Amino acid sequence: MMRVVLMAAVLLTGCATSADTPAGPPSLEIAAGQPAPAQARFYADCIVQAAAARTYDREQNVIRFHCDGAPARAFFDGLEAWSAEVGSEIVADGRTWRFSTPIRENPSFVDFCRRGGEADAARHECTVVLNVGEFLAH
Repeated sequence: MMRVVLMAAVLLTGCATSADTPAGPPSLEIAAGQPAPAQARFYADCIVQAAAARTYDREQNVIRFHCDGAPARAFFDGLEAWSAEVGSEIVADGRTWRFSTPIRENPSFVDFCRRGGEADAARHECTVVLNVGEFLAH
């Protein structure tokens, strides 16, 4: 009887695994990186400015880096063709918003840049979102 229970346990364990289940311990091998494309510069420049000026905040488990001036203008301009391609540019209240992906309900958790309204058409601002996970909440 014990042998039958042991065989059933072994068979059930085999059924519980899937292609997504790791076959062994996690690997600590770091994948080789690829050269960053030109648009990575927009993210880096915005984050550097925000870190230096401490213009970052938190929304749930993400850090939002806020930049303005030259880095924001370059990012805004860099998003132009992409936003047109994916339909992620919105004009509202005299402001032009460009998002890295189309928004569903609101700008939460999406990188974006905006150009000021009529009163300050030359003002550019961007927000870069970095998802850092649950560690941020502790």
